[in-house]
Amino acid sequence: MGIIMLLSFFSLMVLGIPLYLSLLSTAFIGIAVLGDWSLLRIMSQQFYGGMDIFSLMAIPFFILAGILMNRSGLTDRLLDFSRLMVGSVRGGLGYVNVVGGIILAGVNGSAAADASALGSILIPAMVKDGFSPAYSAGLTASSSLIGPIIPPSIFMIIYATMTNTSIGGLFAAGMLPGLVLGLAFMAMNWYYSRKYNVPVSDFREVRKQASNILKRSAAALIAPVIIIGGIVTGIVTPTESGALGVAYCLLAGFFYTRELNLRTLAYSVYETVRLTSSIFLIMGAATVIGWLLKWEQVPQKFAGLIVQSGLINNPWLLMIVLSAIIFPVGMFMEEVSTLTLLTPIFAPLALKAGIDPLHFGIVMTLNVTIALITPPMGACNYIVAAVGKVRLGDVFRIIWPFIGVAMMVLLIIISFPVITTLIPRILNL
Repeated sequence: MGIIMLLSFFSLMVLGIPLYLSLLSTAFIGIAVLGDWSLLRIMSQQFYGGMDIFSLMAIPFFILAGILMNRSGLTDRLLDFSRLMVGSVRGGLGYVNVVGGIILAGVNGSAAADASALGSILIPAMVKDGFSPAYSAGLTASSSLIGPIIPPSIFMIIYATMTNTSIGGLFAAGMLPGLVLGLAFMAMNWYYSRKYNVPVSDFREVRKQASNILKRSAAALIAPVIIIGGIVTGIVTPTESGALGVAYCLLAGFFYTRELNLRTLAYSVYETVRLTSSIFLIMGAATVIGWLLKWEQVPQKFAGLIVQSGLINNPWLLMIVLSAIIFPVGMFMEEVSTLTLLTPIFAPLALKAGIDPLHFGIVMTLNVTIALITPPMGACNYIVAAVGKVRLGDVFRIIWPFIGVAMMVLLIIISFPVITTLIPRILNL
């Protein structure tokens, strides 16, 4: 049944069937193979149950907060702040790109949103500053990977919901890995800037306006503090934190920057509904697949193979092997589907091997996230190519060194669990 379902799913994807319909059709085929049509009633219940989870309500709030940041002009102020901090050195706009990705990560938790926001502003600026168009797009796509790692993170909410892991603990566990990933891309930008002799940017005007930039950006910097601080300290739940972030962006957009109006607000809500609906539909459909695989005890049989292989006694090697499965699947499948399908199978194995749930959650999230810039899918590559007006083939050629750097960071995080567990332990999460 499992083999037939796998072949059916990829066949439907190749035919261009929408992902959630491909998943539901695959589940229907699986039930047909079993011949138990009474499972159709349970299938509908599982589909609804996969979406009817309270903690998932945080997702539309974080998406809306990110869209409002862009529409209200707060994102521009954050990038001005980044320019002031790191822009006056060789390759300065490359560092601005990464720092901007780190700061924006604290608002929406979406790599796609960050790629769009950063790409539309920074790719043309970087090209004007002496960077090649392909490198500018590649660095922007890579910087957007920090979004799902530094809290808040849509991927982490999904993983935590499915494994009953603390969302606040998982968010805290992502802070240091996100910063390590950002530092790795900064090191790569340092090497590129010197190898190709990128000119030192003239930021004298920016420095002259330092006090004004700090005042303007202060309002924008409050948004990530509200969202991250509230969750990590336990003052509010992730859903409440997202709602507070949206409320703050609304107030700042209407009364401080004055760039929001009823028309842009309506468009922001529409975009949020569209994006959230696609995520929830995929989650519901993937939950059906997961339930059917559990019904046939596929996870238990897979776990039995792992136990027999002896990998369960070597947590480091087990995570390497599981990563070697998660990453290729993420290359060809939408990331929410990958998480929803593989988490119920892999998370119990990691727990049985004695791996910290927060550590494995970050490793799994990072695997899925890196797939966002990996051809042939690599959604972030398509986004930066479109918004930056760069040839997609050029982006695919330049992106491989960035993928290599991200994989090195993944290996470091697998090898040194303290990077993920330190902050949660300090905060008792």
